[in-house]
Formats: sequence, C-alpha cells, structure tokens
Amino acid sequence: MTPKKRIWLIEKIRQVFSAYGFEPLETPVLEYASLLTGKYGEEAEKLMYRFEDRGGRNVAMRYDQTVPTARVVAQYQNELTFPYKRYQIQPVWRADKPQKGRYREFIQCDADIIGSASTIADAEILAVYYAIYEAIGLNSIRIEVNDRQQLIATVKSAGVNEDKVLSIVQTVDKIKKISQNELADELESKGMSADASRSLLAALKAATPSDNLQGIIEAAVVLGVPRTALVFEPTLARGLDYYTGLIFEGSIPEYTVGSVGGGGRYDNLLNSLVGINKPAVGFGLGFDRTLEAAEQLGNLPSFNNKKVMVGVFGPEYVTDSLKLTAMLRSGGIWAECYPDAEQKLEKQIKYALKKGSTFMCIVGQDELDTSTVTVKNLTKNTQESISRNAVVSFLQSS
Repeated sequence: MTPKKRIWLIEKIRQVFSAYGFEPLETPVLEYASLLTGKYGEEAEKLMYRFEDRGGRNVAMRYDQTVPTARVVAQYQNELTFPYKRYQIQPVWRADKPQKGRYREFIQCDADIIGSASTIADAEILAVYYAIYEAIGLNSIRIEVNDRQQLIATVKSAGVNEDKVLSIVQTVDKIKKISQNELADELESKGMSADASRSLLAALKAATPSDNLQGIIEAAVVLGVPRTALVFEPTLARGLDYYTGLIFEGSIPEYTVGSVGGGGRYDNLLNSLVGINKPAVGFGLGFDRTLEAAEQLGNLPSFNNKKVMVGVFGPEYVTDSLKLTAMLRSGGIWAECYPDAEQKLEKQIKYALKKGSTFMCIVGQDELDTSTVTVKNLTKNTQESISRNAVVSFLQSS
C-alpha cells in the first residue's frame, strides 16, 4: 500500500472520531518492560521487542495500545475527563515472521470509552465503528453482536464445570471455522459428552438477544446504525477472556479475507492491568484489512490531483520561477518548482512526468516580455501561452 492511501484512510478515520467526540491519544514507542510483560501471555511475550537502553533501563517497544492506554489513564486519572473517549492510530511492533498481511511493524487503530458502564457507551462504540465504514463507502459492513455473559450462561446451562467454561467458550468461537466433527471432537477432548455438546449447540441455535444486548442494538439504531447491519450471532465469543458484556466483530461480505476488527465491553481489564477500577468498552479496527477492502472494492480516490511543475529556464530566471510557484500555490494549485536551475528543460520534463505532474509551467524572457506563462499539458503533450493573470483559473478549469 502506498503512503498516500494509508494517509487517506487515517484522515477519514480521524474525521469520524472527532465528529463523535473522541480525543486523540499518542503513547511513546518505548515503555518500561515491567509495564508490558505479564500482560499478554507467554506466547505473545516471545514476540515483544525488549532490550536494555544506554541508561541500563529494561524497556520494550509498544506491543499493542491497550496496556499503554491503561498506564496513561492510571497516571493522569485526576486530569482526564471521564467518561474518557479516546482513539489512537499508531504503529506497534511484534517480532513475528513477515508474511502477507502480517508485518513486524503495523498500524493499530483503537477507540475506547473509559469510565462508563452505560449501554449508551456500548451503542456509541457500535455507531462510530459503523460510521467509519460508511465514510469510506463500505456500507455493506456486517456487525455481528453478542452478549458475553449470555454466552457464558448458555455454556453453563449445558452442565459445563466452572473451571472449563472459558475453554469451552473458545471452542464455541470456532463453530464457523471448523467442521461439525472437528467441533465435536474438540468439545469431547475438553470433557463434554456427546449429549451435552448437542444440548449446548441446540441452546445456542435457539438463543435470542438478552435484554441488555437488545437495548444496545436499539440505541445503536437510533444513533444511525442500520438495523440490517447489526446481526445477532449467539456463537460469537471473541476469544479473549476479559470481555464482560457486549462483544462484536465486523466483516465485509465482498471481502473474504476475514474480519475487519471488533471489540466489546471489558469492565475489569484496567483494574487487572494497572489497578484502576473503571469500566470500559472499545474496539480495534483492522486497519490494513480495511484499506485492502476499500482498494479491492474500488472505494479509494484516484489520487490524481492536478499537479504543476514549474520549470526553471535557466539560472537567471530562478526568482521569476519561484514567484510563479508561490502565485500558483496561493491560488490553490498544487505546485512545485524544479530544484535545479542548471538542468536542461528536457530533463525537468522527464522529472515532472515521473512525479505524476499534469502540467509544466515555464517563464523565460519571451514570457516576461508578454506577461504570459507557457503551459505544457504533459498528459496530452500540448502547450499554449496563457496570460499570467489568467493562468490560475486556466489550470483550475483544465
């Protein structure tokens, strides 16, 4: 993906977050290793970049944005306004094996409402998540929703022991990803009988949204999320154990690579991380997948804005070329001046073509004598003489 495409998506996302009252947060690349270790699990910590700096301090590079955010909330809790609506779009680093769609450095895009246990906050998170995809033209986004507490209660009703509930929930989350035989085998390996497994699957199939979840859905619809975009999925589990209520996951039907992010309510996580007892709800948006989907479905702009290269006819015309460049920029034209007056015009034209310039403007002695500008259309390979006073309007309308 080119930087222009990534910048375009970042700006789209920022505009939506700002419109919904979320504030930007940026955290340092480096944190004390003691803050990050012990938070993600043994396998994840193997992927963490850790080292000792020149001051003998054990530090680690940002692995995700949740733990650093928790640290900020703990450190500045007396200065922040709660509920704290925050978003963060920054790179994270993982010592993983690079492959398609997975890199050692990649962008994470998170949004959270911290300090509110209200269903209004849950609905707002769903609304801003949908609004991002609406803003980039991916209106077919499908948001599967579930209530984690209802899911756990359903699993328990099938006779699952308390100490195995979360493990069974993780298997339930695979219902759409593995075959029925594989599902049955995995449930059996975790101690469930065939009858108990059938009972559990039947209960999940017959489930309807809990009152809490139904209230969140209704509020989200009022906030502008189409009812058709919100789909109750009683088997959705969102593998992580810290979710306590609403959970959701987004996908784009025409984009078959996988989900484009998700999240939910996690009322106890900040307390376990940094000892701050504040409820929270949020999501992580799959930035690279979202960008890939937008490109695949033709939703990216062309990025072919008219750009003008101002040529320098010779060293004696540098000042005149710079004045023309400034005038074009003042008129709203994307313009740059070729940075070497010693180069022949032919080489300047080749440079302009490589940079994707649409026009080249030139001022020499003839142009100065007649108050004109020679404008070369690099796309059509034509040129004409335009009055200096009219060159801005000419370029804007061409």
